[in-house]
Amino acid sequence: MLRPCQLLELGQVPYQTAWDWQRKLVEARILDRSRPDLLLLLEHPAVYTLGQGADLSFVHFQPGEYELHRVERGGEVTFHGPGQLVGYPILDLQNHRKDLHWYLRQLEEVLLLTLEQLDIPAERISGLTGVWSGGRKLGAIGIKVSRWVTMHGFSLNVNPNLNAFSQIIPCGLEHPVASIAEFYTDIQVGDVQPLLIAAFAQVFNRQLIPGNVFDWL
Repeated sequence: MLRPCQLLELGQVPYQTAWDWQRKLVEARILDRSRPDLLLLLEHPAVYTLGQGADLSFVHFQPGEYELHRVERGGEVTFHGPGQLVGYPILDLQNHRKDLHWYLRQLEEVLLLTLEQLDIPAERISGLTGVWSGGRKLGAIGIKVSRWVTMHGFSLNVNPNLNAFSQIIPCGLEHPVASIAEFYTDIQVGDVQPLLIAAFAQVFNRQLIPGNVFDWL
């Protein structure tokens, strides 16, 4: 019988709110290892985030011009906004594998399987983290792990405003970004989300059960 994972489908949530929720959930999970895994799926209003050691030279706007947060994940600057499916797994890797490289590759596999269900050609690029199609980045990953409990996670460009990425050098790489909407003109986040849920359940060998975030805070 598969272990349960609570699935929290949250819609659009301000970045600061979701960040606060993640930190509370991680702290609670560290204190009580009997809690199940969680997967938060959501969209954010337009926001830019910097990894813990991110280089500000990759940001091409002035402080205060756009919402910007420096957070504790790895990686450089990225953009989140409507039309982008964001996932924050709160997993205890002691129940999976205590290996951060393995975990990053598993998150990539979730995105690759999601895109495979849409017949979109996608791949990894050696030495880089994320998922790519034709040399353009479709999915980004940035994580933080505390005492083997994960936070932050991944984003998949469904139909966001790609012009927002022109304000930064995404992930510090001179690679263009892409979206699923370039392959399916009318596609929405709600069309892709069930595919990603199925891929996540398969890759992490979990039974996803719908839940309410406020039951866990």
